[in-house]
Amino acid sequence: MTANTLLLIIISFVVLEFIFGKVLDFLNSKSWNNPLPRLVEDLYDKDKYSKAKNYAKDNGNIALLSSVISLATILSILIFNGFGSLDSWINGLTANNILQSLLFFGMLSLGSFILNLPFSLYKTFVIEEKYGFNQTTLKTYILDFFKSLVLGILIGGTILSALTWVYYQLPDSFWWIAWIIMTIVSLFFATFYTTLILPLFNKLEPLEDGSLRTSIESYASKVDFPLTNIFVIDGSKRSSKANAFFSGLGKKKAIVLYDTLMKDNTEEELTAILAHEVGHYKKNHIKQGMILGVIQTGVLFFLFGLLSSSSLLAEALGASSNSFHIALIGFSMLYSPISLMTGIGMNLLSRKNEFEADNFAKETYNGEPLQTGLKNLSVSHLSNLTPHPSYVFVHYSHPPLIARLEALQ
Repeated sequence: MTANTLLLIIISFVVLEFIFGKVLDFLNSKSWNNPLPRLVEDLYDKDKYSKAKNYAKDNGNIALLSSVISLATILSILIFNGFGSLDSWINGLTANNILQSLLFFGMLSLGSFILNLPFSLYKTFVIEEKYGFNQTTLKTYILDFFKSLVLGILIGGTILSALTWVYYQLPDSFWWIAWIIMTIVSLFFATFYTTLILPLFNKLEPLEDGSLRTSIESYASKVDFPLTNIFVIDGSKRSSKANAFFSGLGKKKAIVLYDTLMKDNTEEELTAILAHEVGHYKKNHIKQGMILGVIQTGVLFFLFGLLSSSSLLAEALGASSNSFHIALIGFSMLYSPISLMTGIGMNLLSRKNEFEADNFAKETYNGEPLQTGLKNLSVSHLSNLTPHPSYVFVHYSHPPLIARLEALQ
């Protein structure tokens, strides 16, 4: 295989992935014309459903424009040897391999930020504002950016530096050492995200004593779930949309309820939603997901180790010599079809797990308040109640509302 052939393969992957995604988006946009199923036909009145359609249309239009510009940008970079030019410029600044990788991905991140900033601002302050979701102030938006930037530099830079060092110093052992490093990082964040990272952006407070806490603790005791950390997060600081999630491992596990969720749901509905989250823990979905994630990471680094030593990747991207950062960016594009397939597989598993967690809540608490809670979430998010099956198959990590309601009957 020649470098030009490899470049054509990479370009083909990029273009085919774009076309595949846009076809799915088109099919899903047309699904709004389907009649509402009986179980959910009372959720939207005419005006509310029209608002939901328009919200999806506005989001789809800005996503299409963003993706077209991104496609044009990446194709231009590939065709005109943009990665190779950037690599040559950085090589002229420093001979240090770690600094080269940091500068390379730092410049790509800066370019991506500049490219996506107008779309992010428009989505947050125009679309989300128009439909009554946005609660983010410009001050919060800017602070979020700088906090994310500092975390990215400190955490991402440290990880990238470690991987780069191992790649050059221990090339024969790179894939399994990198696997161990990323597994440790994943376990760390899975354990401490709620206690260390999330408080940098949001205020978390223990759920105050009262009938809701009593109901939750009574349920947790009934199913033998050692729950000591129940937090309320100020999600309304950024959006009126509601959510809840389970986080942490061991003694650090916690249930986090959005303040917006508590405002829009009864105590029974909130307890049922929490029972669903407990179901994920009881059914070992958390451990299962982590184990599969670790396996996927190992496979990814193993394949990268096989391909990264080839000079073809560097030549295809217009670089004068092979390097860790060039190999990594080239491999990420070659790996995209496999990533798409594994993503579909993980979504299939995730949807199965959601059904199991729903059923656990139904059997150990009550299915009716869970149904009304799920309906409230869908309506408050202006969700598509009749998504296209192909779009669901590829993109949905949770089953559509109608499927969950039918399973809970």
